[in-house]
Amino acid sequence: MAFAKMFFLFSKFQQGVGVLAKSTTFAKNPRQLQYEADINKLFMFTSYNRLGRDAEEADAEEIIEMAGKATLSEQQKQVQENIHYQLENFCASMDEILLPHNDKTQELKADNVPTADKPSQWFLRQPLKLAEVSKLLKDRIGYTLEVKPSLIPHRDAGQGCFIEGEADVGALLAFYPGVIYPPGYPNVDAQNSYLITRYDGVVINAQPWGRGGESRQVWNGSFTTPEVRTDANVEEVLEMRNPLAFGHFLNHPGKEMDPNVMVCPYDFPLSEKRMRTYIPNVALGDAPVLKTLVLVATRALCNEELMLNYRLSNS
Repeated sequence: MAFAKMFFLFSKFQQGVGVLAKSTTFAKNPRQLQYEADINKLFMFTSYNRLGRDAEEADAEEIIEMAGKATLSEQQKQVQENIHYQLENFCASMDEILLPHNDKTQELKADNVPTADKPSQWFLRQPLKLAEVSKLLKDRIGYTLEVKPSLIPHRDAGQGCFIEGEADVGALLAFYPGVIYPPGYPNVDAQNSYLITRYDGVVINAQPWGRGGESRQVWNGSFTTPEVRTDANVEEVLEMRNPLAFGHFLNHPGKEMDPNVMVCPYDFPLSEKRMRTYIPNVALGDAPVLKTLVLVATRALCNEELMLNYRLSNS
């Protein structure tokens, strides 16, 4: 019964997405058209996800109506809020997994200073392997990711990224990790297959991240490879055991296959120090936000390979 209800509500969202292509308000250049279409879809998908499994038909209809009336900037703002909401839940789950539950933690909380801001938290992280963290995350949020040989019937398919477990449409499935370059930065290798570009021209290079690591690490000044440090007074400490930091392993769909995720630009505010360690990116240059990309489910998913439309033409 619950599944039938969810399917019915989602069909309404799909109908709402279909209306967009016929709208005269989007008669602009192809790149801008695609961007606005994507934001409209993300608005509906992530808002639908935030409603949860107890959503009613009236709730779905309200979001569809809002998507037709809200300005682009209003939709962008709501998408940011929806992704941030999911990110907060993800980070809370990671804290539950990696922060020790002992008397020492309670002692650090005693002076009302957030434990995540304590330098000594560097030493208090649980000594778990990435695979262990991944399994525990799945137990908490219902899914995790695994990199293994792709099922695409092509000799160059290589590795693929698979969801283990189940996720609803609009779920934040993966981060695109790596170094963030500003638009027009001249020293980005165009032959690097781990590059991705946002609509605003920001480029992210995931090659240095690779498959993550087995500890918390900081990135050195070259912005090419991470290094292990035990300095408690560093700023860019990243949790390399992030089970969702595998967006760079997604493949373009093969023949007769459809994409099941889409990219979503997300600007992470660096003022959110508690969550910073779980954002698998560093930026070249100073800015109040990290201009990242996350991957969002475009339908309900269960134990399958994730596929992303690469849109190889910039136009």
